[in-house]
Amino acid sequence: MSIDLVRIDDRLIHGQVVTTWVKQNNIGQILIINDLIAKDEVQKSVFDLMAPQDVNVRTFGVEEFIQITKKAQIKRKTLLLLTNPKDVLELKKGGVEFSKLNLGGMKYTADRKQYTKAISMTEEEKAQLKELADSKVEISVQMIPSDKAIIFSELVEMEGR
Repeated sequence: MSIDLVRIDDRLIHGQVVTTWVKQNNIGQILIINDLIAKDEVQKSVFDLMAPQDVNVRTFGVEEFIQITKKAQIKRKTLLLLTNPKDVLELKKGGVEFSKLNLGGMKYTADRKQYTKAISMTEEEKAQLKELADSKVEISVQMIPSDKAIIFSELVEMEGR
């Protein structure tokens, strides 16, 4: 399987993703994994337009993608984009193989605690990320590849200081 990058970014496809992550990793396809967007033809077409012409964009629901990976192998260099830790954890529990997760954007809301300029999370989301980390997924916060990565465990440890 050729999942080169799994990223949580609630903005999904935007300038940073296209100009840095896709180019630096020579990504051939972006797969958006999100149950709501998978059912929304308008949003799907907007995301298609935002990607470079030579990058394929497809959208799947979480369970749909789990089932696809059980039947077919991903052959292109692939970026999985998701909006939340719950969906990433579901993929992992469903047998989708990946060893790294990049946190790129989880915006602040009233029910989320802010950890960095770009990363805010609820206690439930933090617990989901801890569960992923416990399953040997290396989680880091990094907006663009040239930024110094902050390891998730260090981010959570800083909270207690």
